[in-house]
Amino acid sequence: MEDNDARTQLWDLIKDIKFAMLTTHHEDGRMHSRPMTTQNSELTNDDCLWFFMSRKSESLDDMMRDSNVALSYSHPGKDRYVSVSGIGHVDNDIERIRALWTKFAEVWFPGGPEDPDLALVEVKITHAHYWDVQDSKIVQLFKMAKATVTGTPPTNLGESAEVVMTQ
Repeated sequence: MEDNDARTQLWDLIKDIKFAMLTTHHEDGRMHSRPMTTQNSELTNDDCLWFFMSRKSESLDDMMRDSNVALSYSHPGKDRYVSVSGIGHVDNDIERIRALWTKFAEVWFPGGPEDPDLALVEVKITHAHYWDVQDSKIVQLFKMAKATVTGTPPTNLGESAEVVMTQ
């Protein structure tokens, strides 16, 4: 798949999923996930996802210690699941912060884009894996029932693919 096609496919899968679970590594090796709101309105050629985070958060401390992060997007209603791996860091570009700013962000950062607690986190996507089922629930249930009766694992239960972004 061409880079632009992969980028488009990945964005099509996650653009309607507002929240991602961001996973970081704690100092003691434990992994910790927390919900984050994706700020992007599109996925551009920089292959980055953007999030607002508190500078006082343990999440930011974890990411500063180990920049390898994971993001999980899930839309059970559409049987759509995406796992993203990337490199996270803080971007202090005030113009980018203003461009991504929303009224919803103001709930968390009442000082607006200049709030001293606000950190703009960039996650540069390195890899993604997705599962996308196009069949209706009834068709899926039929395939599962048929597999149960025949003893043959179901096939064609959707698309699963890897997306590797160029560095």
